[in-house]
Amino acid sequence: MPHHQPFQITGFHSCDREIGLWVLNGKLNLKPSTNPWTWLGGGIYFWEQNPKIALEYSMESSQRKQFNEIPISTPFVSCATIEPGYCLNLIEPESLSILKRAYSGLVGMCDEAGINLPVNNKDNRKLDCAVINYVHLLIMEEGKPSYDTVCCAFPKGGVIYPGTTLSSSDHIQVCVLNKDKINVCFLTRPLADFNPYLKKSALILSPENV
Repeated sequence: MPHHQPFQITGFHSCDREIGLWVLNGKLNLKPSTNPWTWLGGGIYFWEQNPKIALEYSMESSQRKQFNEIPISTPFVSCATIEPGYCLNLIEPESLSILKRAYSGLVGMCDEAGINLPVNNKDNRKLDCAVINYVHLLIMEEGKPSYDTVCCAFPKGGVIYPGTTLSSSDHIQVCVLNKDKINVCFLTRPLADFNPYLKKSALILSPENV
């Protein structure tokens, strides 16, 4: 049974400037990722409370250091308030138990079909993606409420000092499945820090100038 999270969080989304401005101007909705390598499964991804890492990711994508189906041309960070709603929170015991059960089910399905289980390879998280997508299938088959969001802490980077497990780029990611849980999209300030590629002239509502 998913847990309802009765609060709001602030998330930061890495995207191309053109897409971000269309979203802010109400001309476009953010598109869910359907890639088989995204570690929290299909959905719209946000970095929780971390605009800096959102900017770093969009810059790396524009430099082709991150693999995206459609690479970012001009780095941009959009900000949104998100209601987690029914959340698969992968730092609490019941959600982890559901994840473990889904993994066993996926193994059995692959064995029965005679296909190989997906494998994680560094940032290519095909196994994690498949397991979490299988969770959603289990929930649907059991007639339980669908998840609105999935969230998890993610360790990344080198350790910040000897003897610790804390890393230089630890962060929390939120994957939104129910777009109705994205309440307000806006720009975070100071603009020069988190959207250095944004020109003020681009903030008008005319799509021709986005």
